[in-house]
This record gives sequence, C-alpha cells and structure tokens, in this order.
Amino acid sequence: MFKLKSAVGILLSIVLSATSIAPAMAARVYNADTNTWEEPAAFTPRNRGGASPIAKEIVDYATTYKPGTIVIETEERRLYLVMEDGKALKYGVGVGRDGFTWSGTHRISRKAEWPGWTPPPEMRKRVPDLPAYMEGGPENPLGARALYIGSTLYRVHGTSEPWSIGQAVSSGCIRLTNDDVTDLYERVQVGALVVVNH
Repeated sequence: MFKLKSAVGILLSIVLSATSIAPAMAARVYNADTNTWEEPAAFTPRNRGGASPIAKEIVDYATTYKPGTIVIETEERRLYLVMEDGKALKYGVGVGRDGFTWSGTHRISRKAEWPGWTPPPEMRKRVPDLPAYMEGGPENPLGARALYIGSTLYRVHGTSEPWSIGQAVSSGCIRLTNDDVTDLYERVQVGALVVVNH
C-alpha cells in the first residue's frame, strides 16, 4: 500500500512539474534540425521548399521605373526588381489562377518575417476547414517572408511548394520560394512601388 501511495505521489509530482513547465515551453519552438526547443526569435527553420524551378538572374531591363520598383508580369510569371543601369533582378513567381487575376499599381505597405495568416472570409467560405488564424512558421502558406501590397488583400510572399513557381495556382497573391522571397525582402523597402501587369 505504501508503495502504491508513493508511486501515485511521484506520478502527481511529475504531472504538476510538467504543467508548470508547459507555459514556458509554449513560448518556445521546436527546431527539428538541432533537436532542441528554441526562442522563436532564434529559430530559423530549414527551407523545406527547395530551390525554385526558375532561377533568379540579372537581366537587361529598359524601364522608366526607379530602382527599387517591383514589376510583376503575371502572364510571364516573373517578378522584376528594377536595378540601376538598365538592369533588373528577375525571379520566377506563382500567380493567381483563373478568376483570381488582377492588376494595379500600389506600394509596399508592410514587411513581415515568418508572418501569421488570417484567411479572408471569402476564402474561408470556399474552404470551410481553413483556420481563422495560422501562426507564422514553415507550415504557414505565406512562407518565410511577406511584402504586403498597399491596402489590398494581396501579398508577395514565400511558399514551401516550389513546384507552384511558374504556375497560376494562388488566390491572387504572388508567391516565390522561401529563398527567393528572403532575398527580395532584404532588397525592398516599405514604400516601394509595386506594379502588377496582367
């Protein structure tokens, strides 16, 4: 009987210590690469998306837009970042599928690393099992970085689905691989002009 009470007491103390640790652990993120729990700010998940099927490259690009402007050619499925001396950095992108294409001129209104995602009500109507909100991270559809386009619902963002680059599969957002969007993110400032041509 004493052994049973001791075993129950030990079990209860383990459960209680686990619950006192759980809130502290909830603020941490598991890094499968290092097999450790880390602070979210220190966590850099591996790019599970892989390389883009369309390699970025510097190309000749005659334009009247200033350096730092993003020009997206949805039919071509390319994004051009205007550079000095008649050049541009060209990235492969995924674009909106039929019925979700758009065009316009806006500015980058915000930048975010590993952004959270709130699916718009229209999207949740089409796909009822979507969560109301999804924390940022490798499973999040916005990927590693997001550049918010004016007051629209659209973003230039990453993806962990590299096969979608060069395809028309999104609900209107422009997607790059996580590597490419991270590269673009470092080069672009809030307030940069974004021109979407369709």
